[in-house]
Parts: sequence; C-alpha cells; structure tokens
Amino acid sequence: MNSEEARAWLRLLLTPGVGPVSVRRLLAALGSPQAVGAASAATLCQLVPAREAQALAAPGDEARARFEDQWARTAGWLAEGPHRHLLSLGDARYPRQWLDLSDPPLLVFAEGDLALLEAPSLAVVGSRHATAQGIDHAQAFARALSAEGLTIVSGLARGIDAAAHEGALDGQLLLAPQGRPGGTIAIVGTGLDEVYPKAHARLAQRIAARGLMLSEFPLGTPPLRGHFPKRNRLVAALSRGTLVVEAAVQSGSLITARLAADLGREVMAIPGSIHAPQARGCHALIKQGARLVETAHDVLDELGLSAAVSVGMSPGASGQAPLGDGPAEPPGDALLDALGFDPVSLEALAARTGLGPAELGARLLELELLGEVARLPGALYQRRAAA
Repeated sequence: MNSEEARAWLRLLLTPGVGPVSVRRLLAALGSPQAVGAASAATLCQLVPAREAQALAAPGDEARARFEDQWARTAGWLAEGPHRHLLSLGDARYPRQWLDLSDPPLLVFAEGDLALLEAPSLAVVGSRHATAQGIDHAQAFARALSAEGLTIVSGLARGIDAAAHEGALDGQLLLAPQGRPGGTIAIVGTGLDEVYPKAHARLAQRIAARGLMLSEFPLGTPPLRGHFPKRNRLVAALSRGTLVVEAAVQSGSLITARLAADLGREVMAIPGSIHAPQARGCHALIKQGARLVETAHDVLDELGLSAAVSVGMSPGASGQAPLGDGPAEPPGDALLDALGFDPVSLEALAARTGLGPAELGARLLELELLGEVARLPGALYQRRAAA
C-alpha cells in the first residue's frame, strides 16, 4: 500500500460519524478510498446521509488536525521497519476469514510475520483470573499445537491468553514438521503502540518479533471497555476453532465461543472440577454441544487435522512426554492421593491423611515448590495435573 492509498484508508476510518456500513457502500459505488476522498458532496449525498457526506467532503479544522496528527504518527510507525503494515479491506494479504463477519475491519494495523495469517490457526481463550492448573493447560496445549504447525490466536489479556501466547512461542522453537512455523497471533483492543495490560509489554515485544500483533484501532487508542468485545469477534473469526480453557458462566471467553459457533467454527472446551467457578463456563459450553477435549489429539481431530499432523512433542526435542499421555502420578504419595484434583482446605486434608499441622504444612510446601500443588485464595490447595 502506497502512502496516498494509506492516507485515504485512514481518512475513511477516522472521519467522525461515518460508520462501516456507509464506508462499504461508498467503496462499492466509487471503487477506492481515493475516489471517495475526491468525490463531491453532491455525489456522496446520493450514497450516504447528508451529514456523513458533509463530514467527508468538507471536514472541519478540528477533524482535519486530528487526522493529520494520526497520519504523522502512523507514517512514523510504518517507517520504523518492514515488519509493520497496514492491511486494508481490499489488500490481498487481508485475512479472508474476516470477510465472514458482518462488520470486518476496514483497516488493520499489523506488526510481525504476515505469513502466520496463512497458517491453520486455533483461538485459545479463557479466564483472566485463571487457576494454576488452567495456566498449565493453556501453556501445554498451545506449546504442543504450535510445535505441530498450528498458529495460536488470543487477545494478550491476563491469565489464559498470556499463557497461550507463551506456550505457543515455546512450541515454535521445537521442530515443526514439514516446515510449518506455528507461533502465535495477538489481536488487541488498543492501538499497537499501546500495551494492555502494561505488564505484558515484554510479551508483546516477543510476539511482534516472532509472531504477529494485530489491531483494528488507530495508534494511540487506549484500552476502552467497548473495544474488547470487538476484539473478540476478530479472534473467533480468524481461527478454525476456539478452545476455551477456563471460563466463568458470564465471561468474554464464552462470548468468543458463541461468536465462533455462529461463524461455523469449531468450539472446544477443557472440563474441570465441578466445584471450580472457572470451570462452569466450559461445562456450560460442553452441555451446549462444544467438544470436550482432554489432549491435543482431540483438538486436531476436531479441526480435521489429525491425518496431516502428528501430535506430541518429541521427548528428544522437549525433554518431556508427549501431550496426552495422562498425568504422571508419583507412586505411593498419600498426600497427592488425598488432594485429588479439586480445591481442598487444610482441615479436610488433615482429616483425610491424619497428618499434623506442621508436617502437613511442610509437605504441601515441598509439593508446591516441585510444581505438584498450587496454593489458591482462601487457604485452599489444588493438585496440578500433568498437562
């Protein structure tokens, strides 16, 4: 996209009061954003309401100044490297999957490897307030699937999103068959020069360097509440399927899953404890017909990729057993057996094991340091399954 075309697309995006429906009508009638910008008010009035036509044909000084400021920021951002791009609705590199949406973004800011848009992809989403077990699951599934060539798509949020991105970046370093790159795409609800949450600044840098960052919002856009549901539709539409790792009954992750189902994408969920609030959303999805998955084999089978992709990280490459072999249970550990996989209190553990407070506390600390047990809010403990 040359400078003139980029300016024209950005102007369409930023003109106050001109919505995406009107923009698509103008483009269908006039052929290009440059033609829209050159059209007279009378011509525009035949296609869109007079107020919108006037805003396009004769923007006020304030609107013109805001546009020039945004263009200067965008041009400077693009000039910083060949890994930064603007993708318009008419660009051959624009994700075709987004055309299934009733409101595909007109212009997308991208930073990173655009080749990932051509790879088969899976959305991995879940709770911002994830349990330690949920984090483990998100990382392990994303790592194994990325290592086998799937691109993991998520939203850079706290909890499951971040764990999925981290796992996918790890999996990218493993040997992917037939040269498929794997990796991860983060679709964010801010401008690409803003990172939310700020604690994920380093993660965003890693994704931009080895994966792909995408946003439909202009540079400088802050994290506003209404932007994240909009972001979710892009996550769902870009992917062949959506895997929900943990989610409460009322959560953005379930919105993403429903959007995916409405678009004809596959929906999968990992089950959890019947006592865990973070598992209830997944259980609700399973009741509604989502595929219950326990291993990466299940995910690839649901996506119709089992015949083409061999699942599991090679022990020689990762030093770990392949995903899907089940939890490794140290023999003869009575405390782990007593814990089970549901959250449990110290009092209940003492009753189950007969251990005194000092010995029980010491054993739990030892298992926590080994990564076998997670300490939860409310003085509860939970066994961490091998993912």
